[in-house]
Amino acid sequence: MEGKLMKELAQNIEEGRRVALVTLVEVSGSSPGKAGDMMTVLECGEIMGTVGGGNLEYQLICEAKKAMDENRNMEIEYDLGPNGTLKMECGGKVRAYIKVFKEREKLVVVGGGHLGLELYTLGKFLNMHVAVLDDREEYANSERFPLADEIIHGNIGENLKKYRLNRSSYVVVVTKGHAGDREAIEAVAGREIAYLGMIGSSRKIRKSYDILMEKGVQREELDRVYAPVGLDISTGEPKEIALGIMAEILKVKNEGSGKHMREIKGIEA
Repeated sequence: MEGKLMKELAQNIEEGRRVALVTLVEVSGSSPGKAGDMMTVLECGEIMGTVGGGNLEYQLICEAKKAMDENRNMEIEYDLGPNGTLKMECGGKVRAYIKVFKEREKLVVVGGGHLGLELYTLGKFLNMHVAVLDDREEYANSERFPLADEIIHGNIGENLKKYRLNRSSYVVVVTKGHAGDREAIEAVAGREIAYLGMIGSSRKIRKSYDILMEKGVQREELDRVYAPVGLDISTGEPKEIALGIMAEILKVKNEGSGKHMREIKGIEA
């Protein structure tokens, strides 16, 4: 059972799901579970394994979901007597440890052209899960993106609507034209993700926003889009534009200031 549980845990981590591992590290006296019992918990509450069942297990599932929501590990103790927190009759005590496994950061490159190729390269360099979407077969294939974790060919808007995104997803829209960019933004805007960026001039973006709002996209959702995308550090070459975009993504991901390090940790004369 433990082997199957650990295999399932590894698969969930690899597929980008947030998951918690609950382990009973110490048990004294009477308890529904024994030391070493393990259980995995997904954000939706789905579990595998057991730590004894009953109210103890229910409370640990709730605590695991809370730990995932707060993105922190935790240790917790329960008195299983009638005067304890859980009001149980067992009379023992348990100490549990909850380890949260964060999702692997996912870079979703919407558009497989020159810029998309450079973003894919940087995403793999940073050990991100990289997905590439394009409606052109010649730009969405394993020959062009040999190390991509996912390559999705077809209608961009429809594919994005059904694509699984989460709080560790970073979406960059760099399709071949304005219409494709708008389809992508419409499909993603308002969803709970870490970052959404779109390439383009300020004039093009304003026009796209007007069209999107006419189609029902809320202005507040568009205000959260990083557009024009990236930091102002490039000459306009695709490699440098991609580097500016990834720098912005790292700034968001790591909650960095974007300042020069010498401004933050300057050396006094």
